[in-house]
Amino acid sequence: MFTNSFFMSLSQFLDYLQLEKNYSAHTLKAYKADLLSFSEFISDEFEISELSRVNYTQIRSWIVRLVENGVSNRSVNRKISSLKAYYRFLQKTGDIKANPLAKHKSLKTPTKVQVPFSEKEIVQVLNSFEMDTFNGIRDRLIVELFYTTGIRRIELINIKDSNLDLSGKILKVLGKRNKERYLPLLDSVCELIARYQQKRPLVSGGYLFCSDKGVKLSETFVYRIINSYFSRVSGKVKTSPHILRHSFATHLLNHGANLNAVKELLGHSSLASTQVYTHNSIAELSKVHKLAHPRNKKD
Repeated sequence: MFTNSFFMSLSQFLDYLQLEKNYSAHTLKAYKADLLSFSEFISDEFEISELSRVNYTQIRSWIVRLVENGVSNRSVNRKISSLKAYYRFLQKTGDIKANPLAKHKSLKTPTKVQVPFSEKEIVQVLNSFEMDTFNGIRDRLIVELFYTTGIRRIELINIKDSNLDLSGKILKVLGKRNKERYLPLLDSVCELIARYQQKRPLVSGGYLFCSDKGVKLSETFVYRIINSYFSRVSGKVKTSPHILRHSFATHLLNHGANLNAVKELLGHSSLASTQVYTHNSIAELSKVHKLAHPRNKKD
């Protein structure tokens, strides 16, 4: 059985993630579930009531148990990421001197190739909106912003009117770990934003996007919008906002954009994260190379 001090520490950790790291409610819920699951295992198996007293060998036993129970390597890595973040927090507060997971290496996972929407599919969706209604204008603007800026879903719903500079054609975005970045806006998108704002009902908090009742949109609502429109024109298994972000990066690279520039637009902290999006670009280049190179042409 865990002590009150553990639950107090867990509460402080979650507050830290929410207030200082700006993590979403969904992420906080996942972190809490992972830590409670781990604490239950440690308590049952080793009769330890404080996570600060746990060593790596005991953590390794938990990992083995998860794998034996059929939990995927990807899910195990996510759970370990939650635990590692918690131990970093305990270091920060001075409750422990060393992180027992400092040298842990993630389990190997198969690389998932995200298939982007084609340019044709995106055009089909953009031409499908009813532009004489508030919902139609709003939904098209959501798709346009995802596709022309590459922003994340949580970034989109947190855009405020004060983040927009329509005369300068700039959008300020607050990304992961409260990192700000500035994104260029196309002329057509600026015009659509202005048109949308004229139709929009009054909304508290100054958020750009809202329902027809003036309520701020949720991440789930935005997912449903994207899934609804793109499932009509695409046979892809995944039709989510993230695939639109993936399409943004892939199409830029296909048309010759610099990888470092795409990295900055996406808000990635390292180039390695952006290189995931080069798979389809390389496929496109290979196709062009095969068709155009003289050594591949028949006499």
